[in-house]
Amino acid sequence: MDEENFIENPRLDNAHWSDVLVQALPYFKHWVGKTVVVKYGGNAMLNEELKTAVMKDIVILNTIGIKVVLVHGGGPEINHMLERVGKESKFINGLRYTDSETMEIVQMVLTGKLNKDICGILLQEGGKAVGLSGVDSGLLRAKKIDKNGVDLGFVGEVTEVHPQIIQSLLDEGFIPVVSTVALGETGDMNRYNINADTAAAKIAVALKAEKFVQLTNVPGVLKDIDDPHSLIPRIHIEDVQGFIDDGTIAGGMIPKIECCMLARRGGVPRTHIIDGRVPHSLLIEMFSDRGIGTMIY
Repeated sequence: MDEENFIENPRLDNAHWSDVLVQALPYFKHWVGKTVVVKYGGNAMLNEELKTAVMKDIVILNTIGIKVVLVHGGGPEINHMLERVGKESKFINGLRYTDSETMEIVQMVLTGKLNKDICGILLQEGGKAVGLSGVDSGLLRAKKIDKNGVDLGFVGEVTEVHPQIIQSLLDEGFIPVVSTVALGETGDMNRYNINADTAAAKIAVALKAEKFVQLTNVPGVLKDIDDPHSLIPRIHIEDVQGFIDDGTIAGGMIPKIECCMLARRGGVPRTHIIDGRVPHSLLIEMFSDRGIGTMIY
């Protein structure tokens, strides 16, 4: 069909749209009542139009009865705030060095500004969102990371997930929005900056989620990093190491894949890395047979 005819008579495309709806209906039925954990960050979080599109997708999922948990990071926003206050960002082996002053800024940006910004957009789009941090109700407990004796300050790894507060909100139809600041283990009153990807995967396991999705700024796993059309749509968990060994999975993709494997080994049946820069990529993944990005199964 040429564009001119479509503009003159958009009804000519009704058959196409009916096919889309018919294809989506079985997916609606499958996912209603199921729990999906979405990790959100990267460029999709910086672009306001993309951010709104992601929030619309999540509200749609919630409206039809899918239990969605949104876990967010905020590295670029933290860097921006540190620049504003004249404090230099310092990284050691890819992890942010977090002294007490930096930890205050991390907590302020993640649990204050970003978390409430996201909740506000979800509410404006018609959703019922509640903002949480890992500190609330003891949701996330963490211990200080010791990387080969290198002190990273208040950087922690999640040791416990207590998901009852999230489950209660999901059962009441709310969208929990989780910022990844964690409380120390029993007797440790410190707050810790934790990796949002890993935290999201562990939350998915604790909730016995049906799907774990990482919204990123890449199409997925590519055979050729310079060719976006070389996407590998499905990788079995047993084949991951081979792709790492031959260099197909490399660099920043490795920790994302490791988080998928963490969720998968914890009992989450479907884990995905999808391109958050594609408008409504979440809906495409959930409600079509073509899917999008790379699934680790």
